[in-house]
Amino acid sequence: MRIGYSFWGFLTDGVLDTPDGGRSYRRSVIDAVQEAGHQVVLVQANRDLIEAGTDLTSVYRFDDGLPVLDAIIYEWRWPLPGRNTIACGTPGHTCDLHRQQQLLDFYTHTLGLPSIVWDQDRRLAADDSLRAQPNVRVAEYALKPDPGAVTVTCPVPDELLDSADPHLLARESRDLYLVYVGNQYGRDDAFDRYFAPAAVQVPHRVAGKWVNVGAWPQVQFTGRCRFDEVASIHRRALATVLLLPERYGVVGHQTSRLFESVVNGCLPLTPADTVGAEKFTPPSLHVRDADEVVDRIRWIARIAGTDEHAALIRECLDLLNPYRTSRQAAALIATLHGLAGAARPVPSRSS
Repeated sequence: MRIGYSFWGFLTDGVLDTPDGGRSYRRSVIDAVQEAGHQVVLVQANRDLIEAGTDLTSVYRFDDGLPVLDAIIYEWRWPLPGRNTIACGTPGHTCDLHRQQQLLDFYTHTLGLPSIVWDQDRRLAADDSLRAQPNVRVAEYALKPDPGAVTVTCPVPDELLDSADPHLLARESRDLYLVYVGNQYGRDDAFDRYFAPAAVQVPHRVAGKWVNVGAWPQVQFTGRCRFDEVASIHRRALATVLLLPERYGVVGHQTSRLFESVVNGCLPLTPADTVGAEKFTPPSLHVRDADEVVDRIRWIARIAGTDEHAALIRECLDLLNPYRTSRQAAALIATLHGLAGAARPVPSRSS
């Protein structure tokens, strides 16, 4: 298949002032689809080149026109007032939404191509007419997806899992007991319940875009970090807390925060009421409040560097195996073939 892939973000480290968490796995997905014998055409703006000055045109095909495609995958974009909803050319405008609509109109509505809406942020309305189109399938990170949707979880790059050595990670020197690397969006309640009361008791750091922080003067917020700093921050820390907006937690939707911490030996404490918590982390890392967060952190500090610590990291790594990129890419390809149907076979081709 020649598959269009629509995303608003980067394949490399990109630039500092962006919330694009997809950088940690997106390139691995595209590579896996191409390694399966398909050609991927990247159909949004080449932000790596335009904004970050990184030229990937010898490695990937970018096309901002309307190239010939057999199918298309959308990393779903939604209205952001003052950004993608304002007129083109207006200061601060980003054209992701306009371009997505152009692609939808041509490929999904007019041509009727097999189309996946990968709703990675749970922003597609429950009554959106796309859900009813026979050539469209919605994919979600959620273990309990919405009716009619399929589960394609946040992909964990295979190479990260395969190269993670729990014994080496357990022996890392870690001067921070607790960190969170990520942005504030919708996480205030979880932060207030699990993180903030614990942070005052242990060495900690919060890196990311957190704007409304007046309620937590005791917390050390250090602002956005470069994407290439994410791994090193986790390698300095014993633990993190998987803070989720409610709309994620109630369906078992985990983000890249899970694997970004685990592959660096930073143990992910998981709110026990998260749907499917046992499918992401061991029960020994499940917590119900900030007191339990502190209790688990002090336990991890006591076993740090030991075989018990390494075994706990290994257990977390093993739980990530179902979410490998290779498996999620295979799920995307299978979904596209299923949408094509027997009456409209989709060829497999490498050029």
